[in-house]
Amino acid sequence: MVKQVSLDAWQIQRLQNLLMMGSDIASKTDRAIILYRQTLEEEDGCYEEIVCTLTAGFVIEQIVTSGGMLVPSFRRQVVHPIVEYPQVLLGQSKDRFADVTSRLEEQLGVQEEDEGMPG
Repeated sequence: MVKQVSLDAWQIQRLQNLLMMGSDIASKTDRAIILYRQTLEEEDGCYEEIVCTLTAGFVIEQIVTSGGMLVPSFRRQVVHPIVEYPQVLLGQSKDRFADVTSRLEEQLGVQEEDEGMPG
């Protein structure tokens, strides 16, 4: 159990570091970084999706409804400080946590070996 706690803590710290790096880039370029998109419902050319973006200092999760004759609208918007988001994401989905970490590593050109993993 102790090793699992260490691994979770390392993963949370790793994602937090990646989010900080991405936040710096988003701040300098004035462009949000998309962490993930997930379609929740789709019907007759209309859809509802979660769009999660990284901005300067925050992660924003939005549920967006659009398509067809619908005017795009935000059904829900949650703003997380970067330091809190990795724990929130890990609690939501370990698969999504891994996907977001991998995606950020790829987008930022960072390798997992760049930071030591606990042994």
